[in-house]
Amino acid sequence: MIKTINIREIILEILMEITEEEEYSHIVIRNALEKYQFLEKRDRAFISRVCVGTIENMILLDYMIEQFSKVKVINMKPIIRNLLRMSVYQLRFMDTIPDSAVCNEAVKIAQKRGFYNLKGFVNGVLRNIARGMDSIVYPSREKDPVSYLSVTYSIPEWIITKWTAQFGIEQVEQVCRSFQEEHMTSIRCNLDKASKEDVIKSLKDQGITVKESPYLNYALEIGNYNYMKAINAFKKGYFQVQDVSSMLVAEVAAPKWGDYCIDVCAAPGGKSLHIADKLCGSGFVEARDVTESKVRLMEENIDRIDVINMKAVVSDATVFDPESVEKADILIADLPCSGLGVIGKKPDIKYKMTPIKQQELVKLQRKILDTVYRYVKVGGTLIYSTCTIGADENQFNVKWFLENYPFKLESIDPYLCDELKGKTTKAGYLQLLPGVHQSDGFFLAKFKRIQ
Repeated sequence: MIKTINIREIILEILMEITEEEEYSHIVIRNALEKYQFLEKRDRAFISRVCVGTIENMILLDYMIEQFSKVKVINMKPIIRNLLRMSVYQLRFMDTIPDSAVCNEAVKIAQKRGFYNLKGFVNGVLRNIARGMDSIVYPSREKDPVSYLSVTYSIPEWIITKWTAQFGIEQVEQVCRSFQEEHMTSIRCNLDKASKEDVIKSLKDQGITVKESPYLNYALEIGNYNYMKAINAFKKGYFQVQDVSSMLVAEVAAPKWGDYCIDVCAAPGGKSLHIADKLCGSGFVEARDVTESKVRLMEENIDRIDVINMKAVVSDATVFDPESVEKADILIADLPCSGLGVIGKKPDIKYKMTPIKQQELVKLQRKILDTVYRYVKVGGTLIYSTCTIGADENQFNVKWFLENYPFKLESIDPYLCDELKGKTTKAGYLQLLPGVHQSDGFFLAKFKRIQ
């Protein structure tokens, strides 16, 4: 007898892994979809949408639940907590599913999981929310903008408070709104392998949607594909998945023929591969990272693209390497960070990060910079970058580095399109904001070693 697969139970298991075991959402969801690839496309899409949507909107969903529950969400049994969240997401955002079906399925799962005594609670909360959806009072944008942004876009208040102090309410809302919008996949054409026109033709021949990306003429955005590794142009090494913001690192680094480059925290290797591409087979790129698994991932990409002037090596960026002293014409320091600029792609990041963890990351960033700056030749370039937003990990680190090390900032205007140029780019750094710019949240600064 074939066992019937309950789609909502799969969703619940995924949410439990993400919220209770603190696994990364994109990895858990990807693994589950691979495990259940025999399911119909419609069912797989439902799993993906409810899982991503629930994680993305968790603060909002908890706020809604607590309007109708005497028990705080944090005090609920984890199974019940996540069952309510995924059900309220369906009630709030998926009009095609009858409210009664959502409530009934949740009650069945609660009972099946051994919470027979709580099935009345689950039923009561969900049916009251379904009936009272339009009567919920949300925080006022005018009277309490921090709570408004936090609940509306499900971003913790401490993050909103930091961002609004730096960027203001209007710009922060643009950023938050962008995180919840659907975006196409950004790719970089490997021009050493194929022309942009050839890449576009190959993609379109497989029915993939392609459009030009902003800021760089070798960047594209793709959609309407099922599985990346099944794309012919990907298998041939014609392109690399990479956000346009990340591509700016190699653009601003501006490698010259024969340059030696060290990327100290390189995985998954997009920036290193980009520089190797720009070197057109000359020079050398040494892509370092701390674990064997990350290095293997980079080696897979090196082999797929058939790069001859790059290698991936295991190396801890916090440990000084005397053999690397003044070896690099270009050093890339794309360092571990809070990742708050890519919430749109990895929504669980915003819940995992805390003010204390962020300050620990700042210490780590400075420890790495203190270790690796000596690898840069006098007259050489150091690019510092993060995929986050906010001064703690970006502008404050730039100021600290300039005060303590023999480097100066260099204008990055010569490497940018007019749309990205501004006061800070002339000074030597750029902060990209989702919703304001057509990219992830990203920061980069260009330093030149002066002695």
